[in-house]
Amino acid sequence: MKASTDQVLKQSRVQRLEQTPTSELPRPSRNARGESPCAACPVRDMNVCGALTDTDLATMNAISTDKTFERDQTLIWEGEAAGEFFIVSEGVAKVFKLLPDGRRQITGFLYPSDIVGLASNERYAYTAQALTPMRVCRFPRSKVLELFDEMPVLCRKVCCVASNELAAAQDQMVLLGRKNAAERLASFLLLLLRRKHLRGEEGQAIDTPMTRAEIADHLGLTTETVSRTVTQFRKLGHIELDGPHHILVRDEPALADLAAFDDPDGLPHTASF
Repeated sequence: MKASTDQVLKQSRVQRLEQTPTSELPRPSRNARGESPCAACPVRDMNVCGALTDTDLATMNAISTDKTFERDQTLIWEGEAAGEFFIVSEGVAKVFKLLPDGRRQITGFLYPSDIVGLASNERYAYTAQALTPMRVCRFPRSKVLELFDEMPVLCRKVCCVASNELAAAQDQMVLLGRKNAAERLASFLLLLLRRKHLRGEEGQAIDTPMTRAEIADHLGLTTETVSRTVTQFRKLGHIELDGPHHILVRDEPALADLAAFDDPDGLPHTASF
């Protein structure tokens, strides 16, 4: 078992060495309009920076850099030193763990305002890989930890993120352990839709850059079952397909009934990993 785990990690390191270098740029203290880049960030109010003062934002801006990733590039690697974390500004990523025999379990998907790389110990517990071109804010973990005493509101916000991730993990346990295929897919689509609305985006169309196989991997289903259930939802009028990576939710209450949400208008727990 140990040999298999070491083999998987070694393969990951080789893949990282072969990966095209990412672009990383220091952030200016002010943009063209004289604003702090953090103050002008479109997802600021939806992440840990939302409760910070202008002075605190300037401090955070001074230790951050902008970083871009192309599709299929890896943001962080499972098992490697957790030296930094990121806030997603643009794009989508998948988060997964590798089993010792090389099998993969996708634990979630990252969208703008989500955090990736928070770790409870010194190493990342998962891998995050871009599904689309991405832009992120990079923060050195050690420097952010040093700011907790200086910025207690930042510490509280990070604790809230950790608490939300725990609740999301519990929701996922219920989904995998008790829900059938239709309930799982309905829960997944509603989660993406309501996260979109939480980001302030309008409409019922969902961007789904992940493949059917990746959705199946996340929901604990086969690819065939996901495709069959999508077709069933379409025939029932719950959804409409707009190309391979866009789904239009036509009947949100019907999906909420299937997903067994206690509050059809509420937001399910979300994890930013």
